[in-house]
Amino acid sequence: MSILPRAPATDPRRRGRARQERYLQGLLRMLAHWPLPVLHALGGMIGWCIAHTPNRQRRNALINITLYRPQLATRDLIRLRNRSLAAFGRTYCEMGRLWLRPPAQALGLIREVRGGELLRRDDGRGLIVLSPHLGAWELAGLYLAAQGPTTIFYKPQRCLDELILAARRRSGARLAPTTARGVRALVQGLAAGEYAGILPDQEPRADTGAAFAPLCGLPAWTMVLVSRLARRSGARVIFMFAERLPRARGYRIHCLPAPDGIASEDDATAAAALNLGIERCIRVCPEQYLWPYRRFRRRPAGQAKVYVGRLRDYDAIEHARRLLRVSGRAADVG
Repeated sequence: MSILPRAPATDPRRRGRARQERYLQGLLRMLAHWPLPVLHALGGMIGWCIAHTPNRQRRNALINITLYRPQLATRDLIRLRNRSLAAFGRTYCEMGRLWLRPPAQALGLIREVRGGELLRRDDGRGLIVLSPHLGAWELAGLYLAAQGPTTIFYKPQRCLDELILAARRRSGARLAPTTARGVRALVQGLAAGEYAGILPDQEPRADTGAAFAPLCGLPAWTMVLVSRLARRSGARVIFMFAERLPRARGYRIHCLPAPDGIASEDDATAAAALNLGIERCIRVCPEQYLWPYRRFRRRPAGQAKVYVGRLRDYDAIEHARRLLRVSGRAADVG
């Protein structure tokens, strides 16, 4: 039985969207039964195709990687971009397995946990856990919910929303929408000494509740919700992500302490600390970060757009290095 609402017969657009969702659900259910090595091999091939065909995703990924590591030689930047797109393909091919198989099977793929002591809540305080789009972030959320009562801040999706909600709830997590009502749910959970899971590296849309702060050498429009929650609730803040191990051997959970200043009353200081924490996570396995995401779409007034220009690799690298020279990171560019 489909979990999708029936579209009114008078709305062709809705019917088309519902049909597309049914196809995607069927594909995910099929992939959920494939072995992890096969899924990762398929994802690697899809990533290879993206990396070797001129398109905006591979250009945007290369721009972001150049901003992150401008001192690398051109061939090394392209190599890292290609590896990241292979990981990008694996991320989406493994989604069905992580969403639709029993939680115990998904959690059974975790081979090691580093820094797990940071998840302890012996003092009774709540814990804010920030999971960037790095590695298998769906598995990181599933693991967090398995540790105790958890509320996850969730941005409703236009596609597969009900399936994603059901998948994330199946381990007992509560989903709080990215609205004022959702923020209240986070506050209530933290006040009760629970976990709050947040994806910290999405660009906020609101004109309030965010500040520009450095990320990979450029100012990024960054949420300040984390600092406000931490101050209001007294909760600690950590970072957590699931690294994908080589040769489909499973995953490794990493927990890292948050940088000083993440709960600062000064929005710019708190946002800078949050972005520093994200960069520290990325350093562990940079090829597994979601580099195609257009993190710098919103720019300070008068500053040049980031995701523009020709699709050729050398043009993308030079565009990113030019942005860094203008921003004052000329020493990194060389």
